Amino acid sequence: MSSASSLRILIVGSGGREHALAWRSRVEGHDVRVAPGSDGIAEDATCVPIAVTEHARLITYAVGKAIDLVIIGPEQPLV
Repeated sequence: MSSASSLRILIVGSGGREHALAWRSRVEGHDVRVAPGSDGIAEDATCVPIAVTEHARLITYAVGKAIDLVIIGPEQPLV
């Protein structure tokens, strides 16, 4: 499945779930950034050194980079 246009995606987290989302999003041609990411994720996406608990920084980053879609991976930031 190919996307008609590329999205700027920010994925929040650093685990296997986030890595899978980053990999698939990159395969689909999207600009993917992951905060904070991991060494493994860095092979498929740009890692951003912002912790999942730094909500204000994540929002500022997303707005500043004109992110189209934010995906929250781990449960903790949603609580």
